[in-house]
Amino acid sequence: MGKDYYKTLGISRNANEDEIKKAYRKMALKFHPDKNKTPGSEERFKDVAEAYEVLSDKKKKEVYDRYGEEGLKGNAGGGGGGSNPNFTYTFHGDPRATFAQFFGSNNPFESFFTSGMGPGGGLGGRVFFDEEMEDGGVPLFGMGGTRPGAFRSQSFNTGPTKQRTKQQDPPVEHDLYVTLEDISRGCTKKMKISRKVMNPDNVTSRREDKVLTINVKPGWKSGTRITFQREGDQGQGKIPADIVFIIRDKPHPLFKREGSDIRYVCRISLREALCGTVVEIPVLQGEGVPLDLTREIVKPKTTKRLQGRGLPHPKETSRRGDLIVTFDIKFPEVLSTSAKEILSSVI
Repeated sequence: MGKDYYKTLGISRNANEDEIKKAYRKMALKFHPDKNKTPGSEERFKDVAEAYEVLSDKKKKEVYDRYGEEGLKGNAGGGGGGSNPNFTYTFHGDPRATFAQFFGSNNPFESFFTSGMGPGGGLGGRVFFDEEMEDGGVPLFGMGGTRPGAFRSQSFNTGPTKQRTKQQDPPVEHDLYVTLEDISRGCTKKMKISRKVMNPDNVTSRREDKVLTINVKPGWKSGTRITFQREGDQGQGKIPADIVFIIRDKPHPLFKREGSDIRYVCRISLREALCGTVVEIPVLQGEGVPLDLTREIVKPKTTKRLQGRGLPHPKETSRRGDLIVTFDIKFPEVLSTSAKEILSSVI
């Protein structure tokens, strides 16, 4: 069974957008590692971020509701009954990035002491959290480490604020060419990217290399997209672009892919086509397979199928497509008179 994102956020499956945001706010503040030091809180913080990333995105939520977590991530047998081979999601693995995007800061706990509410502003001291609050963890303030009263942060309004909507850069797409052998057995690809990263002063930036790991599943179709959210260049006032890798078939010297089937063209002479022969057919894995053609005449449109010698089905990797064999019959350039006479007498 895959992850239950609704259970992770503590909401029902028919929760609306506002309820999803409210649930994430509650859980993210509750399990933030800077606040919650209990064992397992950091893992819960990551799970909550992943759940929000999926349920707050219309397309991901639609795929998840239909196929489940395993199907969403390209694994067969997802909780929703299969997988969507044309959409594959991989969590970027950085819950703090999700947190910063949602709250507009890497540490919103400190932001409550700005605008005249820090030391010297009348509200020095530490932040308290009321775990029993309905929205579960919106900071409450106590005076100087005591708690004569609690106030929601929304109550402190020092004047009109100007809302600024951050814009996300368009996705950066890269083709990822894989061989048929890779698709046949699955593989892991490590892609090194270079991106601009903001320094702690949030003004200057630097170049940073990062390695992204892609687990290519057996049977993935050409065009399958793997998305790493917000792994593009960072910059002031903008959301980093998503990095998207698109699976492409690398040309093969022997085979051509046709869905889960593969096609091989076997070249034989006219004499072999008419008189019969045994040919060895190469396969993706293991030794070649002998094909007996001694009992028939091979015509230009003759086709043979070697069942189960193709690629895994993306939704059921225990099943494989077929190896389709067609023939390219080489005709002689010239025939002698005696050869023509012999052929005329037998055909």
